[in-house]
Amino acid sequence: MRKSINYIRVSSVGQNTARQEKSNKFKNIVDICSGSVPFFERDGGKVIQEMAERDELLEVHTSSVDRLGRNIGDILNTIDYFSKKNIPIHFKSPGLSTLNEDGSENAISKLIISIMGSLAEMERTQIRERQMEGIAIAKMKGKYNGRKKGTKEDTLTFLNKPKNKKVLTYLKKGYKGVEIAKIVGVHANTITKIKKVAQIN
Repeated sequence: MRKSINYIRVSSVGQNTARQEKSNKFKNIVDICSGSVPFFERDGGKVIQEMAERDELLEVHTSSVDRLGRNIGDILNTIDYFSKKNIPIHFKSPGLSTLNEDGSENAISKLIISIMGSLAEMERTQIRERQMEGIAIAKMKGKYNGRKKGTKEDTLTFLNKPKNKKVLTYLKKGYKGVEIAKIVGVHANTITKIKKVAQIN
């Protein structure tokens, strides 16, 4: 049976995904990464692509265009990939779908999505510029030192963080990293670090 996917992307572990979640009839797939990471290079993006290749994917839902990414080229490539497989992407805001009910491309939606994708890309560029300006000003005032060398969290504190404890529990039960990342809401790199610190093979 082909499934309806709800795709969620947040930039950091601390961000709440509740606003982007849908009812239980949808399979929620979560990525924790920057919007600059190409869609099919993300853990969740890879899972969705695998489902599409196995003809297990009916449709993709997501809250807004910038959840797909903040690079207009990648956004359009992602949409084109799913459109060629006759898989529509539905954007909750502003209520657009990439395909019409008969499977044809929705030209108006594509135009609006292109504009919104360009705006998302511009916003990412502006954020980066503001960060660089802020660092430059802080350096001029002698208030920016960067990360302190040699500072690191002790093992016990790291493993006792609530989410990291949950990851450990699932690792000991034999769950795979990709599964744990979705369940707990942590990045795959964090799981790798936990395995290394806890010496779990």
